[in-house]
Amino acid sequence: MALLHTGFFSQALGMCVSCDVILPQFSSSLIGMKTAAARGPRKVLYLLHGMSDDETIWQRRTSIERYAAPLGLAVVMPAAQISSYANMAHGGRYFDYIADELPETMRGFFGFSDRREDNFIAGLSMGGAGCMKIGLARPERFGAIGCLSAGASNRRPGQDADPRRAKYNLMAYGDGANLGPEEDVLGNAKKLAEAGGPCPRIYHACGTEDFLLENARATRDFFTGLPGNPFDYTYEEDPGAHTWEFWDEHIQHFLAFLGLNPENDVRN
Repeated sequence: MALLHTGFFSQALGMCVSCDVILPQFSSSLIGMKTAAARGPRKVLYLLHGMSDDETIWQRRTSIERYAAPLGLAVVMPAAQISSYANMAHGGRYFDYIADELPETMRGFFGFSDRREDNFIAGLSMGGAGCMKIGLARPERFGAIGCLSAGASNRRPGQDADPRRAKYNLMAYGDGANLGPEEDVLGNAKKLAEAGGPCPRIYHACGTEDFLLENARATRDFFTGLPGNPFDYTYEEDPGAHTWEFWDEHIQHFLAFLGLNPENDVRN
């Protein structure tokens, strides 16, 4: 695998941005790790960070490179600041950047596949809600969503009593009067189901001790209530909290859910 630290200009944000990229590379002599070459345009996972983190965090806290290597899968890890992956009321247009500009830019740089069945998006916490938002607003672009330790929305009753959380929500959403259609996450899912798709497959996991468990369960109840399971929705609720131990394990479950390499188990 190759690890690239990329910097480029974002038209959506009007500034230079950072993004880390893992690219598949086959090697017959690499010690201790199986690898696979990409055949044709590469399949790609857009992997989103949480509120306190940046584009480096998945590499620092998990073995994502080792998990992706035998799958021939590229992984794109953008920085999105404390944006909630929104077109912020008082900040940058991060939804436009991640949902639209970034995939086009990455395809231009690296020749990634543009087929929806080859494009996936996943994330944890703020990134978990973000990938739900982006994947369901752009179902023609992403074939699968992996939401870890989050719900379709992570806002909770009384949250704004915390001045820091209130500030972040104000930055992202303002008074809520001018939210874009992408913010109606479950409404977008319902419209897709009623229209017959395209519906991204959804893998969703949360720990039993996670402070966002109620949000995750509310989202679970929505998707399991849709007739016929149009999103091939899969929910796992396992022992664990809002921790990297949980995310390191369950990003592997998501990769298995994608079925990219069914003859091999990529887990530890």
